[in-house]
Amino acid sequence: MLIKFYLLLFFFNIGFVCNNELQKKTEKSMLTENKVEKAIFGGGCFWCTEAIFEDLKGVVEVNAGYAGGKTMNPTYKEVCSGNTGHAEVVEIIYNPGIVSYEFLLSVFFKTHDPTSVNKQGNDRGTQYRSVIYYTTEQQKSAASSVISALNAEKVYDKPIVTEVSSLTNFYLAEEYHQDYYKKNPEEGYCQYVVQPKIEKFKKVFKPYLK
Repeated sequence: MLIKFYLLLFFFNIGFVCNNELQKKTEKSMLTENKVEKAIFGGGCFWCTEAIFEDLKGVVEVNAGYAGGKTMNPTYKEVCSGNTGHAEVVEIIYNPGIVSYEFLLSVFFKTHDPTSVNKQGNDRGTQYRSVIYYTTEQQKSAASSVISALNAEKVYDKPIVTEVSSLTNFYLAEEYHQDYYKKNPEEGYCQYVVQPKIEKFKKVFKPYLK
C-alpha cells in the first residue's frame, strides 16, 4: 500500500519548518540548538527507523531501544519473544527550533505502514507494532490530530492502527543495535529491507536532509 503523494503536501501546510524558514535562521536563533526535545516512535524494526531519522536536519541523535512493556531492562532476545510487551522504538533527540514534532510525525507516517497490526513487511510480532509514545500533552494532541486528519482524508486504504500512549519507560537497546545500518551496510537485511526504505525516504525528503 502506497501513501498518496498529497500526504506530503498536506503535512507541509500545517506549520512545519520549511526550507525558506531554515534559510532565514539567524545566528541568534541558532544558539537555541542546545535546547532539545525527545520523540519516541515505533514503526517496525528499529534499524530502519533509526537510519531514517538520523539523516534529518534538526535531529541531534537517534537511539534504538524498547518501550511500552512490563519487563525492566529487557534484552533483544526477550523482546523478540513477544512476552515482554515492549515495542522496538527509537528515541529521537531533536532541536525544535529547526524541526518540529509535527514534521517528525510526517516522516514517521510516510515511512512505514500505520495500518498494519503488529507487523511491518515480513517482520511480525507485537514488538513491531506502530506506536507513538508521547511525553507531553502537546505531543499527544499533535499525534491524535494527525491521525484523525489522515483517516478523514482517507490517505490510506485502511484505518490507521497506530497506538498513541504515554511513555512509561524507555530502555536503550544493546550497543550493537545502535547505528546498525551504518555499521552493517552489506548485511542482508540492510541490503534488502533497510536500504530500499532509506532510498525512498531520501527522494521524498531530500530538501530536509543534513
